[in-house]
Amino acid sequence: MTRALVIYESVLGNTQAVARAIAEGLGESRPVTVREVADAPETIPPDVGLLVVGGPTHAFGLSRPETRTEAQKEAPGQAVSTGRGLREWLDRLSPGDGAVPTVTFDTRVDKPHVPGSAAKKARKQLQHKGFPPFEDPHSFYVHGKAGPLVDNELARARSWGEELGQHLRDREAAR
Repeated sequence: MTRALVIYESVLGNTQAVARAIAEGLGESRPVTVREVADAPETIPPDVGLLVVGGPTHAFGLSRPETRTEAQKEAPGQAVSTGRGLREWLDRLSPGDGAVPTVTFDTRVDKPHVPGSAAKKARKQLQHKGFPPFEDPHSFYVHGKAGPLVDNELARARSWGEELGQHLRDREAAR
């Protein structure tokens, strides 16, 4: 059985909470490793069967150093990801020995018709590097820029993690 690797960027802690909830759900069916993006490997290990990548949506896409600095001003002293972000990690990422299926997620403001998605941008970069998509990107919502998460988002994230684990198990069994 392969393991899942969950990589996240989280400035204010909301995306970190979602990543951990997804990992809990995935953990029902397989081993899971969770890494903050600063500690994420730049080559995917051969025992990884699913790569899950997530971050906050900043300025309609993936964060940049300047958008992370601005976000940290929303909650000084509480920043989770203080080093590189997903954008920088994705630039350096190598698939390793194989094309690991990937799925992406983001956190974003809970307002209708707000454009942009870090999950869609990350998926595009991953596909460009040869990582096939496993499922469509998912978004999880926060109240305002700093959060907190909208009610029931952590339960929804955990449930999605369980679904991902079941789909991966079915895929592995079909081989």
